[in-house]
Amino acid sequence: MEVPEKTGAGDPSSAGPWLAFLACSAIWGSTFLVISIGNDRLAPIWAATLRLVLAAALLFGWMLLRRQPLPRGAALRAALAYGACQFGVNFPLLYWGERFVPSGLAAVLYATVPMSSALLTRALGMETLSAPKLVGAAAALAGVAVLFSSSFRGEIAPAGLIAIFAAATVSGLGTILLKRGPRQSPIAANAVGCAIGAAMSAPLSFALGEAHAWPATTATLLPLLYLTLAGSLGAFVTASWLLHHWTATRVSYISVVVPVLALALGTQVRHERLTPVHVIGALMVLAGLLIGMRRR
Repeated sequence: MEVPEKTGAGDPSSAGPWLAFLACSAIWGSTFLVISIGNDRLAPIWAATLRLVLAAALLFGWMLLRRQPLPRGAALRAALAYGACQFGVNFPLLYWGERFVPSGLAAVLYATVPMSSALLTRALGMETLSAPKLVGAAAALAGVAVLFSSSFRGEIAPAGLIAIFAAATVSGLGTILLKRGPRQSPIAANAVGCAIGAAMSAPLSFALGEAHAWPATTATLLPLLYLTLAGSLGAFVTASWLLHHWTATRVSYISVVVPVLALALGTQVRHERLTPVHVIGALMVLAGLLIGMRRR
Protein backbone atom coordinates (compact mmCIF):
# COMPACT_ATOMS: atom_id res chain seq x y z
CA MET A 1 0.00 0.00 0.00
CA GLU A 2 1.36 3.40 -0.94
CA VAL A 3 1.84 6.06 1.72
CA PRO A 4 0.17 9.36 0.83
CA GLU A 5 2.73 11.99 -0.07
CA LYS A 6 3.06 14.89 2.33
CA THR A 7 2.12 18.26 1.01
CA GLY A 8 4.60 21.09 0.85
CA ALA A 9 4.95 23.82 3.39
CA GLY A 10 3.44 26.60 1.29
CA ASP A 11 0.18 27.35 -0.47
CA PRO A 12 0.32 25.56 -3.89
CA SER A 13 -1.88 28.24 -5.42
CA SER A 14 0.40 31.17 -4.48
CA ALA A 15 2.42 32.96 -7.15
CA GLY A 16 5.91 32.18 -5.80
CA PRO A 17 5.94 28.41 -6.42
CA TRP A 18 4.36 28.84 -9.84
CA LEU A 19 7.08 31.33 -10.81
CA ALA A 20 9.71 28.87 -9.58
CA PHE A 21 8.07 26.07 -11.57
CA LEU A 22 8.08 28.19 -14.73
CA ALA A 23 11.70 29.26 -14.15
CA CYS A 24 12.92 25.68 -13.79
CA SER A 25 10.94 24.59 -16.84
CA ALA A 26 12.30 27.48 -18.92
CA ILE A 27 15.92 26.94 -17.88
CA TRP A 28 15.99 23.18 -18.29
CA GLY A 29 13.89 23.41 -21.45
CA SER A 30 16.53 25.68 -22.97
CA THR A 31 19.66 23.82 -21.84
CA PHE A 32 19.34 21.19 -24.57
CA LEU A 33 19.32 23.94 -27.19
CA VAL A 34 22.29 25.72 -25.58
CA ILE A 35 24.29 22.47 -25.44
CA SER A 36 23.67 22.07 -29.17
CA ILE A 37 24.77 25.66 -29.82
CA GLY A 38 27.87 25.21 -27.65
CA ASN A 39 28.84 22.08 -29.59
CA ASP A 40 29.25 24.30 -32.67
CA ARG A 41 32.25 25.97 -31.01
CA LEU A 42 33.72 23.50 -28.53
CA ALA A 43 34.32 19.75 -28.60
CA PRO A 44 31.40 18.15 -26.72
CA ILE A 45 33.13 16.29 -23.89
CA TRP A 46 35.59 19.13 -23.43
CA ALA A 47 32.65 21.54 -23.12
CA ALA A 48 31.10 19.27 -20.48
CA THR A 49 34.43 19.19 -18.62
CA LEU A 50 34.70 22.99 -18.55
CA ARG A 51 31.14 23.28 -17.26
CA LEU A 52 31.81 20.79 -14.48
CA VAL A 53 35.07 22.45 -13.43
CA LEU A 54 33.42 25.86 -13.23
CA ALA A 55 30.37 24.53 -11.39
CA ALA A 56 32.54 22.63 -8.89
CA ALA A 57 34.63 25.74 -8.22
CA LEU A 58 31.55 27.87 -7.58
CA LEU A 59 29.91 25.25 -5.35
CA PHE A 60 33.05 24.67 -3.29
CA GLY A 61 33.49 28.44 -3.04
CA TRP A 62 29.96 28.73 -1.68
CA MET A 63 30.67 25.98 0.86
CA LEU A 64 33.83 27.77 1.95
CA LEU A 65 32.01 31.05 2.46
CA ARG A 66 29.27 29.33 4.46
CA ARG A 67 31.80 27.16 6.30
CA GLN A 68 29.87 24.11 5.22
CA PRO A 69 31.71 20.81 5.83
CA LEU A 70 32.41 18.22 3.18
CA PRO A 71 30.35 15.02 3.29
CA ARG A 72 32.01 12.08 5.04
CA GLY A 73 31.56 8.34 5.26
CA ALA A 74 28.38 7.02 3.70
CA ALA A 75 27.35 10.50 2.59
CA LEU A 76 30.62 10.96 0.70
CA ARG A 77 30.27 7.55 -0.96
CA ALA A 78 26.73 8.44 -2.05
CA ALA A 79 27.88 11.81 -3.42
CA LEU A 80 30.73 10.16 -5.35
CA ALA A 81 28.40 7.53 -6.84
CA TYR A 82 25.91 10.25 -7.73
CA GLY A 83 28.61 12.38 -9.37
CA ALA A 84 30.10 9.47 -11.30
CA CYS A 85 26.72 8.63 -12.84
CA GLN A 86 25.09 12.06 -13.08
CA PHE A 87 28.14 13.99 -14.31
CA GLY A 88 30.96 11.59 -15.16
CA VAL A 89 28.87 9.39 -17.46
CA ASN A 90 25.67 11.31 -18.16
CA PHE A 91 27.21 14.63 -19.26
CA PRO A 92 29.73 13.21 -21.78
CA LEU A 93 27.06 10.97 -23.31
CA LEU A 94 24.51 13.80 -23.51
CA TYR A 95 26.92 16.35 -24.97
CA TRP A 96 28.34 13.85 -27.47
CA GLY A 97 24.90 12.54 -28.44
CA GLU A 98 23.64 16.03 -29.23
CA ARG A 99 26.14 16.20 -32.09
CA PHE A 100 23.86 13.81 -33.95
CA VAL A 101 20.40 14.23 -32.39
CA PRO A 102 18.29 17.42 -32.59
CA SER A 103 18.08 19.19 -29.24
CA GLY A 104 14.29 18.84 -29.03
CA LEU A 105 14.36 15.07 -29.49
CA ALA A 106 17.24 14.83 -27.01
CA ALA A 107 14.96 16.46 -24.43
CA VAL A 108 12.18 13.97 -25.26
CA LEU A 109 14.53 11.03 -24.70
CA TYR A 110 15.70 12.63 -21.48
CA ALA A 111 12.10 12.95 -20.31
CA THR A 112 12.07 9.17 -19.81
CA VAL A 113 14.07 9.63 -16.58
CA PRO A 114 11.00 9.43 -14.25
CA MET A 115 9.87 6.21 -15.91
CA SER A 116 13.27 4.51 -16.00
CA SER A 117 13.82 5.63 -12.41
CA ALA A 118 10.55 3.96 -11.39
CA LEU A 119 11.80 0.68 -12.87
CA LEU A 120 15.23 1.05 -11.24
CA THR A 121 13.83 1.83 -7.79
CA ARG A 122 11.60 -1.22 -8.07
CA ALA A 123 14.56 -3.39 -9.07
CA LEU A 124 16.52 -2.08 -6.05
CA GLY A 125 13.58 -2.69 -3.71
CA MET A 126 13.17 1.00 -2.86
CA GLU A 127 9.64 1.57 -4.17
CA THR A 128 6.64 -0.39 -5.36
CA LEU A 129 5.68 -0.31 -9.01
CA SER A 130 2.04 0.74 -9.27
CA ALA A 131 -0.14 0.05 -12.30
CA PRO A 132 0.02 3.68 -13.58
CA LYS A 133 3.82 3.65 -13.34
CA LEU A 134 4.02 0.35 -15.21
CA VAL A 135 1.65 1.47 -17.97
CA GLY A 136 3.38 4.85 -18.18
CA ALA A 137 6.81 3.24 -18.45
CA ALA A 138 5.58 0.91 -21.20
CA ALA A 139 4.07 3.82 -23.16
CA ALA A 140 7.22 5.96 -22.76
CA LEU A 141 9.52 3.13 -23.83
CA ALA A 142 7.26 2.41 -26.81
CA GLY A 143 7.65 6.07 -27.77
CA VAL A 144 11.42 5.71 -27.52
CA ALA A 145 11.23 2.68 -29.83
CA VAL A 146 9.30 4.77 -32.35
CA LEU A 147 11.98 7.47 -32.19
CA PHE A 148 14.68 4.85 -32.68
CA SER A 149 12.85 3.54 -35.75
CA SER A 150 13.78 6.77 -37.55
CA SER A 151 17.43 5.68 -37.45
CA PHE A 152 16.61 2.74 -39.74
CA ARG A 153 15.71 5.22 -42.48
CA GLY A 154 18.91 7.19 -42.00
CA GLU A 155 17.18 10.22 -40.45
CA ILE A 156 19.21 10.18 -37.20
CA ALA A 157 22.43 8.38 -36.32
CA PRO A 158 21.52 5.46 -34.01
CA ALA A 159 24.70 6.00 -31.95
CA GLY A 160 23.47 9.46 -30.93
CA LEU A 161 20.07 8.14 -29.87
CA ILE A 162 21.65 5.32 -27.87
CA ALA A 163 24.05 7.76 -26.18
CA ILE A 164 21.29 10.14 -25.04
CA PHE A 165 18.93 7.37 -23.90
CA ALA A 166 21.81 5.82 -21.94
CA ALA A 167 22.64 9.25 -20.49
CA ALA A 168 19.07 9.69 -19.29
CA THR A 169 19.00 6.24 -17.69
CA VAL A 170 22.35 6.70 -15.94
CA SER A 171 21.23 10.15 -14.75
CA GLY A 172 18.22 8.58 -13.06
CA LEU A 173 20.46 5.94 -11.48
CA GLY A 174 22.73 8.65 -10.09
CA THR A 175 19.82 10.39 -8.38
CA ILE A 176 18.64 7.07 -6.92
CA LEU A 177 22.11 6.29 -5.52
CA LEU A 178 22.21 9.71 -3.86
CA LYS A 179 18.76 9.17 -2.38
CA ARG A 180 19.80 5.78 -0.97
CA GLY A 181 22.57 7.43 1.02
CA PRO A 182 22.14 9.51 4.17
CA ARG A 183 20.46 12.89 3.85
CA GLN A 184 23.01 15.61 3.11
CA SER A 185 23.38 19.14 1.79
CA PRO A 186 22.49 19.30 -1.92
CA ILE A 187 25.21 21.95 -2.39
CA ALA A 188 27.89 19.67 -0.92
CA ALA A 189 26.66 16.62 -2.83
CA ASN A 190 26.73 18.49 -6.12
CA ALA A 191 30.13 20.06 -5.39
CA VAL A 192 31.61 16.60 -4.89
CA GLY A 193 29.60 15.26 -7.83
CA CYS A 194 30.79 17.95 -10.25
CA ALA A 195 34.39 17.43 -9.13
CA ILE A 196 34.35 13.67 -9.72
CA GLY A 197 32.49 14.24 -12.99
CA ALA A 198 35.20 16.62 -14.21
CA ALA A 199 37.88 14.15 -13.13
CA MET A 200 36.19 11.47 -15.27
CA SER A 201 35.31 13.52 -18.35
CA ALA A 202 38.64 15.36 -18.75
CA PRO A 203 40.75 12.20 -19.34
CA LEU A 204 38.05 10.90 -21.70
CA SER A 205 38.23 14.11 -23.72
CA PHE A 206 42.01 13.82 -24.05
CA ALA A 207 41.84 10.09 -24.84
CA LEU A 208 39.43 10.79 -27.71
CA GLY A 209 41.79 13.42 -29.11
CA GLU A 210 39.33 16.31 -28.87
CA ALA A 211 40.43 19.88 -29.50
CA HIS A 212 40.87 21.73 -26.20
CA ALA A 213 40.18 25.32 -27.11
CA TRP A 214 39.45 27.79 -24.33
CA PRO A 215 36.23 29.82 -24.54
CA ALA A 216 37.91 33.11 -25.40
CA THR A 217 35.09 34.56 -27.53
CA THR A 218 31.56 35.58 -26.63
CA ALA A 219 30.13 32.84 -28.85
CA THR A 220 31.95 30.14 -26.86
CA LEU A 221 31.77 31.75 -23.42
CA LEU A 222 28.05 32.55 -23.25
CA PRO A 223 26.80 28.94 -23.66
CA LEU A 224 29.28 27.77 -21.00
CA LEU A 225 28.25 30.47 -18.52
CA TYR A 226 24.54 29.94 -19.15
CA LEU A 227 24.75 26.18 -18.70
CA THR A 228 26.83 26.56 -15.53
CA LEU A 229 25.06 29.44 -13.81
CA ALA A 230 21.48 28.91 -14.99
CA GLY A 231 21.48 25.16 -15.64
CA SER A 232 23.79 23.71 -12.97
CA LEU A 233 23.25 26.29 -10.22
CA GLY A 234 20.17 28.49 -10.78
CA ALA A 235 17.61 25.83 -11.70
CA PHE A 236 18.96 23.45 -9.08
CA VAL A 237 18.62 25.98 -6.25
CA THR A 238 15.16 27.00 -7.47
CA ALA A 239 13.98 23.40 -7.65
CA SER A 240 15.28 22.74 -4.13
CA TRP A 241 13.28 25.73 -2.87
CA LEU A 242 10.20 24.54 -4.77
CA LEU A 243 10.33 21.12 -3.11
CA HIS A 244 9.71 22.86 0.24
CA HIS A 245 6.51 24.46 -1.11
CA TRP A 246 5.04 21.79 -3.39
CA THR A 247 4.85 18.01 -3.26
CA ALA A 248 7.52 16.07 -5.16
CA THR A 249 4.81 14.71 -7.47
CA ARG A 250 3.72 18.20 -8.43
CA VAL A 251 7.31 19.34 -9.00
CA SER A 252 8.01 16.30 -11.20
CA TYR A 253 5.69 17.68 -13.88
CA ILE A 254 8.60 19.90 -14.91
CA SER A 255 9.76 16.84 -16.85
CA VAL A 256 6.63 17.07 -19.01
CA VAL A 257 7.02 20.79 -19.76
CA VAL A 258 10.76 20.65 -20.55
CA PRO A 259 10.61 18.52 -23.74
CA VAL A 260 7.68 20.52 -25.11
CA LEU A 261 9.61 23.75 -24.67
CA ALA A 262 12.82 22.19 -25.99
CA LEU A 263 11.04 20.96 -29.12
CA ALA A 264 9.62 24.44 -29.75
CA LEU A 265 12.99 26.13 -29.22
CA GLY A 266 14.83 23.64 -31.41
CA THR A 267 12.33 24.15 -34.22
CA GLN A 268 12.40 27.94 -34.02
CA VAL A 269 16.05 28.65 -33.24
CA ARG A 270 17.94 25.75 -34.84
CA HIS A 271 15.31 25.01 -37.50
CA GLU A 272 15.29 21.36 -36.47
CA ARG A 273 13.01 19.36 -38.72
CA LEU A 274 10.57 16.95 -37.08
CA THR A 275 9.13 14.13 -39.15
CA PRO A 276 5.70 12.61 -38.40
CA VAL A 277 7.50 9.65 -36.80
CA HIS A 278 9.34 12.01 -34.44
CA VAL A 279 6.09 13.73 -33.46
CA ILE A 280 4.33 10.41 -32.79
CA GLY A 281 7.23 9.11 -30.71
CA ALA A 282 7.44 12.34 -28.69
CA LEU A 283 3.70 12.30 -27.98
CA MET A 284 3.91 8.68 -26.80
CA VAL A 285 6.74 9.53 -24.40
CA LEU A 286 4.84 12.52 -22.98
CA ALA A 287 1.67 10.44 -22.65
CA GLY A 288 3.63 7.83 -20.72
CA LEU A 289 4.91 10.50 -18.35
CA LEU A 290 1.43 11.86 -17.70
CA ILE A 291 0.10 8.36 -17.01
CA GLY A 292 3.04 7.31 -14.85
CA MET A 293 2.93 10.39 -12.63
CA ARG A 294 -0.77 10.03 -11.82
CA ARG A 295 -1.58 9.34 -8.22
CA ARG A 296 -3.31 6.11 -7.41
